[in-house]
Amino acid sequence: MSTYEILRERFAPVFARIAAGAWERDRERVLPFEPVAWLDAERFGALRVPTEHGGYGASLETVIRLLVDLSAADSNVGHLYRSHFGFAETLFWQPEDVRARWYARLVAGETVGNASTERGGNALGELNTSLARGADGGWRLTGEKYYCTGTIYSTYTRVSAQVTGPGGESTGERQFAVVRVDADGVRVHDDWDGFGQRLTGTGTTEFDAVAVDDADVLPRVKGSQEAVHEAAFFQLVLLAVQAGIARAARDDAAALVAGRKRTFNTGSGVPFREDPLIQAEVGRIAAQAFAAEAAVVAAARALDAAWDVCAVRRSSEPGDVPAEAYAAELAVEAAHVSVPELALGAAQALFQTVGASATSSAKGLDRHWRNAQTVATHNPIAFRARSLGDYYINGTTPEGLSAIGDAVRGGAATQTSPLASEELKENA
Repeated sequence: MSTYEILRERFAPVFARIAAGAWERDRERVLPFEPVAWLDAERFGALRVPTEHGGYGASLETVIRLLVDLSAADSNVGHLYRSHFGFAETLFWQPEDVRARWYARLVAGETVGNASTERGGNALGELNTSLARGADGGWRLTGEKYYCTGTIYSTYTRVSAQVTGPGGESTGERQFAVVRVDADGVRVHDDWDGFGQRLTGTGTTEFDAVAVDDADVLPRVKGSQEAVHEAAFFQLVLLAVQAGIARAARDDAAALVAGRKRTFNTGSGVPFREDPLIQAEVGRIAAQAFAAEAAVVAAARALDAAWDVCAVRRSSEPGDVPAEAYAAELAVEAAHVSVPELALGAAQALFQTVGASATSSAKGLDRHWRNAQTVATHNPIAFRARSLGDYYINGTTPEGLSAIGDAVRGGAATQTSPLASEELKENA
């Protein structure tokens, strides 16, 4: 058995329990603290922790496939682990003592949320949240974040902050501060009001002069291996969530048709489950789900290939990024352009299988479309399509999503990717 098959067998009973209550939680807006506790008890968050540190040592492909499985059970739960697994990825580039400390915490079932984005008032590339030395010489974190997916369920949250001097002036440096969610000065609000993915905890977190240990201030190096890899991985998790939604739409469509007794006089007169036109409709949904998952797995394999190269030439220097890392980003971008359309198509086609009864609120089938649409908005598809086109036309290095803020005049300079340089020379 492959590592994925072994781990799928381990987590399948938990995923089934999560799936059993997914619709009720969505309908009643019950945050999935209990399902998260089940997963943490099974050390789900330690998938990427190396075996020598007590983790599962799973590949990226295995993690992504398990996230598809979990998201098919409940896309909210799959989504909220995005921040945690993203943090686990970045530990690879940290010093050994930092890795050892955090790996021990992850193996113990502790998790890490995310607090990076601000709702407005910050220029693109800048942050209002500040990290400054207090009167006692220790770090203090102050600010407010939104879209803090997973933080409300987590032990810690990782906060992106602008380092400021004694007078509050920016030093031009951005760092990550990792703080306990229950620390003094941290307030987490369940105020996410999206019409989909309503249970991900994607709301506000406030930080009021929160003490941060020196060891938990982690570097953030733009243009490094870590930054390029993390941007691609974060996006790939969202695509895994959408592939899971497409699979859930497929399974619900098949179950609906299999159990339906009524038919129309304009049809063939046979039960829906035997009607070739209805079978074809479910078949198209199945094909969309298959294509979505295949694209996600292919991108995960590209990310694994890049990881293997980074493991040999690990570097935290800006610009020292192997061509394989850019190839992985391109694979994720290609999936990003195609997977949302496939997931949304599957979720919408579900309503063409049994007629108006599928729209009953009691069935909750609208949640698949709502959830797929919400996830699809996280990174504008047009920007990813443009990036792909720019690469294939001009050889421009793809740039992953790493900052959101108020627009400023002018644009960032582009650079030529090492992946394309030889090809461009040949075509010159």
